[in-house]
Amino acid sequence: MTNHVVLYEPLMPANTGNIARTCAGTNTVLDLIEPLGFQIDNKKMKRAGLDYWDKVDVHVHEDLNAFLGELGPQDEMYLISKFSSKNYAEIDYTDSAKNYYFVFGKETTGLPETFMREYYERNLRIPMSDNIRCYNLANSVAIVLLEALRQQGFPDLETSHHYENDKLKDNYNRPERYERNLGGN
Repeated sequence: MTNHVVLYEPLMPANTGNIARTCAGTNTVLDLIEPLGFQIDNKKMKRAGLDYWDKVDVHVHEDLNAFLGELGPQDEMYLISKFSSKNYAEIDYTDSAKNYYFVFGKETTGLPETFMREYYERNLRIPMSDNIRCYNLANSVAIVLLEALRQQGFPDLETSHHYENDKLKDNYNRPERYERNLGGN
């Protein structure tokens, strides 16, 4: 089982850089569908992804049809859109025989309507109020991807780590004067 974040014609290098960092931290493949609104070596994008670009498995696809041509019969593709009425958290992402592709649209116009209609049953929505047009793309990716990973038991990810100077363990640098009564025992 492999998770893929797919960005359809992304425009903003900072969003893509942040998403690349999330992909690096979760061992997720990043698929980019051209045309891109920036060069992959763009300084803003690299800065947003910091020094993690070498840890991201990036696949660049010439166009949407080229991307679709790479999907296998066991692959599950989901389109994330504010226009869907199906909640992303109600889908089961745990079949280890499948690869999961989460497709996100361009920041300004989203996914093409014809594509969304063709895969109507594959459209998912992140619940939100009507106070905003949509969530930020990088945040949307993190929301959906972390739900899939949670259901999958966070495969190959550390859910706990011991740091040499751990602020919460082994009473490291924790003088009593900093203790406060927060209403507990």
